[in-house]
Amino acid sequence: MPCEYLRVHSPSAEVQGHGPGQEVLQTGKESVNIVAIEPVGHYAVRLIFSDSHNSGLYSWDVLYKLGHERQKLWQSYLDRLIEAGVERQLQPNDHFLS
Repeated sequence: MPCEYLRVHSPSAEVQGHGPGQEVLQTGKESVNIVAIEPVGHYAVRLIFSDSHNSGLYSWDVLYKLGHERQKLWQSYLDRLIEAGVERQLQPNDHFLS
């Protein structure tokens, strides 16, 4: 899965909020990369991104859901950007997101 996709769908409270309706739209993450991956026990990994975000723990269930629902979740993200009036810069690897 592309780094931008994983970053904007981070399971962290910074992105998801502390409850339904408190999600924070992530913008400007088109060129973010993963700089490190740390195992967390046997149940998750911590992805450390080039923008210093490192607070989301990606459990295997979260990663499965992100992979399985990738098209739907990505389109929802793009729709939220449009609704917020935010333009996303196209990237050379955008074909991996569709």
